[in-house]
Amino acid sequence: MCLLVFVHGWGFDASFWQPLRDQLPEYPGVAFDLGFRAQPQWPPIPAGGKIIAVGHSTGFAWLLHERPFRWDALVAINGFSRFVEGPDFRPAVAPQVLERMIRRFASTPLAVATEFLTRCGAIGLESANFDVKALAAGLVWLRDWDERAALAEDPAPLLVLAGARDPIIPMAMTERCFGGRSRTIMHRREGGGHLLPHDDPAWCAQHLRALAKVL
Repeated sequence: MCLLVFVHGWGFDASFWQPLRDQLPEYPGVAFDLGFRAQPQWPPIPAGGKIIAVGHSTGFAWLLHERPFRWDALVAINGFSRFVEGPDFRPAVAPQVLERMIRRFASTPLAVATEFLTRCGAIGLESANFDVKALAAGLVWLRDWDERAALAEDPAPLLVLAGARDPIIPMAMTERCFGGRSRTIMHRREGGGHLLPHDDPAWCAQHLRALAKVL
């Protein structure tokens, strides 16, 4: 039996995963909370069985950076190994775009967070209960973290689920992060956006179930 361990992205909390978890009742699962809206929670991982680590957006980079438990397979949903452009990493988000977001966040954090979630398509998922300090730290992660080496050194199979119309992580950036890596399967959801686990949980569940069956 496989255990699914979920880590959400910037601005969300562990409840983000509920639509996808509801589609996979046959698999036990736990969800980490990075503290953007509530108290951080790193639940204990039950022993025994295969572990599939599932990260959405920033949550996938967080898994690679923190490595809080051992896993047998990785899943990146709307994920990335690096967020900002560099001399050897394009296309991605221009550094000045993120720096401008960080500066604006310092004076109007709730407005910036809500604007970002709206751009993601998170209608109905906005929150006035943000933890501003945690969100600010998350923006620094996006600016500073480069997990390409960590991913390249990881021997686990990787499933990549991407949205063809993702306004945050476009397909060209997804290909830059994951294209060419061995033991990687990539699926593109036509018409899909940045919130695939919430907006299209049945499609995500289909591919997660196929991964679990071959571990």
